Amino acid sequence: MSATADGRPAYDRPGYELPLLLLAGFRTIIDELHAELARQGHPHARPAHGFAMQAIGPGGATASEVGRRLGVSKQAAGKTIDRLEALGYAERFDDPADGRRKLVRLTARGVDALTRSAAIFDELRSRWVAAVGADRLAGLEDTLRSVVSPAAFGVDTVSWLAP
Repeated sequence: MSATADGRPAYDRPGYELPLLLLAGFRTIIDELHAELARQGHPHARPAHGFAMQAIGPGGATASEVGRRLGVSKQAAGKTIDRLEALGYAERFDDPADGRRKLVRLTARGVDALTRSAAIFDELRSRWVAAVGADRLAGLEDTLRSVVSPAAFGVDTVSWLAP
């Protein structure tokens, strides 16, 4: 049986530490991602932008669809889309099927940011493999998959982090 650093049995750890450790791991990876994205030409990209670009997707979407995918209001999605437009990551255009609707799609810059993010995430995972070992990291990932609902893999995380 393993013990904590202060000698307590592993099963006797306070419950609040687990979510804090998971959040700290998430924050560490996201902070490192954005530092590298900045070095690679995307200094203004923020975590919310990544979630929003994922919600827009490769085929584009309306502000309402982006809002639903993110779990935020159409107005909040619209503000995020405005920011993505200002940064050159997205653009609005008339829906060819319905001229009353506006669609938003990623620009080449937006696609570049997502492509670079994917490569950076792979590099960050490689660093974790180097730090803890491939088997331990794979075991952690497998364990998390066994307790995390597949529905948790959505991009609506932004909505429950907001006040």
